[in-house]
Amino acid sequence: MSGLEGLAAEKPLPDLGVDVGFKGRRFFPDDNPWNQDISNAPVDPASAALVQSIGLDRHLHPDFGSFWENRPMGFHYVVVGGNQPRVPVKFEYPDESDPGPYPVPLDAPIEGGADAPTDSDRHILVVDRDNWKLYEMFHCFRDGNGFKVGSGAIFDLNSNKLRPAGWTSADAAGLPILPGLVRYDEVVEQKEIRHALRFTCRKTRRGYVPPATHWASKSKDRNLPPMGMRVRLNKDFDISRFPSEAQVILRALKKYGMILADNGSDWFISGAHHPKWDNDAVSTIKRVKGNAFEVIRMDGLVEG
Repeated sequence: MSGLEGLAAEKPLPDLGVDVGFKGRRFFPDDNPWNQDISNAPVDPASAALVQSIGLDRHLHPDFGSFWENRPMGFHYVVVGGNQPRVPVKFEYPDESDPGPYPVPLDAPIEGGADAPTDSDRHILVVDRDNWKLYEMFHCFRDGNGFKVGSGAIFDLNSNKLRPAGWTSADAAGLPILPGLVRYDEVVEQKEIRHALRFTCRKTRRGYVPPATHWASKSKDRNLPPMGMRVRLNKDFDISRFPSEAQVILRALKKYGMILADNGSDWFISGAHHPKWDNDAVSTIKRVKGNAFEVIRMDGLVEG
């Protein structure tokens, strides 16, 4: 049985469309770093200093939800079939981008909307459900019958292969974005997140830890976190008084943790937009402070 046939037998195909559920399908193989249970992994010797640099008293922040001031919160993505027409893509950074054409609908949702500021990230995320491949692009603008973008990356969702060492992706750390998002279908429908989450912090250092492949800083301060650093919520953190949606997220942070993927606001967790998110329930994770996290051991650290 081929890999695709095996996946099809295990879980049904997701529907086509924008921000749809994946019906329990997991991105990447079970032994992929994103899907690794790190609840018992050893703590890094520098954990205390690294967490302090991000902020012991700063609060966790859900960077996703339904709407705020009539604008959608969080990332969008679109699921297409294997027959989706491919369009040309021009890259600002072609040396670290996977060449096109990409199977991107011309009306694919852009992060922040088509009228998002030109200096914003403007990501486009596309999953080819039939070939189980992920296409991600950064700083996207329509360009005739295609797109002009900053960078682009293609991930085989049946493989554990990383980006080449030193390469970026559509994310600063060289990681995929979609597999690390908090999604409505997992939290509310499946009631379980079975992978690590994506987070950002303001100051990072010139280094990365696998599965990251790229840094985005000039600083060599070893008290600052490298890209790919993974943190987990302390085992004894009491989640019993949180609403069910928040408990699903916090359980995942204990079992799978979250991976530093980009420079941004401190302790911001990334997620996908969905109109049915209960923003009040999700926002309760703001009660969690940085001092509730620890860094797991950083094996394979690369420094510049």
